[in-house]
Amino acid sequence: MHGCTQDAATYHRNSGWAAQAEESGLALVYAEQRTANNANRCFNWFEPADVARGSGEVRSVASMVEHAVARHGLDAGRVFVSGLSAGGAMTAELLAAYPDLFAGGSIVAGVPVGCASGMLDAFTCMNPGRTLTPQEWGDRVRAKLPDGADPPRVAVWHGTADHTVVPANGRAGVAQWVNVWGLPSSPDGAEGLPGSTTAEYYGGGGSADAAVASFSVAGMGHGTPVDPASGCGTAGAHFLDTVCSTGYTARFWGVGGISGGEPTEAPTEEPTEGPSGACVTASNYDHVAQGRAEHRQGRAYALGSGDPLGLWNTAVRTSLTESSPDHWDLTPGGC
Repeated sequence: MHGCTQDAATYHRNSGWAAQAEESGLALVYAEQRTANNANRCFNWFEPADVARGSGEVRSVASMVEHAVARHGLDAGRVFVSGLSAGGAMTAELLAAYPDLFAGGSIVAGVPVGCASGMLDAFTCMNPGRTLTPQEWGDRVRAKLPDGADPPRVAVWHGTADHTVVPANGRAGVAQWVNVWGLPSSPDGAEGLPGSTTAEYYGGGGSADAAVASFSVAGMGHGTPVDPASGCGTAGAHFLDTVCSTGYTARFWGVGGISGGEPTEAPTEEPTEGPSGACVTASNYDHVAQGRAEHRQGRAYALGSGDPLGLWNTAVRTSLTESSPDHWDLTPGGC
């Protein structure tokens, strides 16, 4: 879901979800706001009639998703929602209103559920933000969750230098969903990611098993984090060259991504003789699995030489030559 002044085509082109869908076999559905509903193309996350289950914009988005699932025979248990800014705020509202439809979500530079009840309220939420206890924030989700519904898994992305939707909103969003899940306020695990990003996991020590994930990007302003150098999105207005948020989000959801989870199938190549010994062309995932490379923070590095190979996944394929026992070098020209 796009942010204010954006449209669906812009978000598809820049956010990195197009490449992620191709790599992981995902279907994408893009909601698009109309100027007739909001002059700045913002989703109306602050209007009670647009965020209540069964009405307004959340019902419209839910209908789009239900139609796509039925028409294309998709897995109804693996449906997720993500959005930036106003789209991030609406993502949070969708997760509270339709946890039976969305197994999880990713709130990028958004605000907590139930923060505003009108346009004036919305500006206060964005900057300087509202101060509530985790219990109070959690109550605002619980007031919307359908009876007997389990909460969805939630990722929250925020830049520490965001002056449009201040970072306090990211912290409040994490506290809100951690409280909804009934988890301790301290994370169970953490890791450093590219782009000066810190990931913290609640309800599990890592991305694969956590209920709530917090991704804080140091020094980043207001926008969706992308990593064009790795083929993840395109930098531009509100698409900031820092880290591949789509890849790490897909990893958290368990549908693909940078690393973790079950990889998509890729052929394993037999070694051929190169000028200096065995040469192997394979995916970075296979290089790591078969001892020719190692994995560090979502990227692969050749064993011995330490040559950077790029993202650790099944889509990126590289050639390595064994120049001496257990010492592999990147072979740019291929085998």
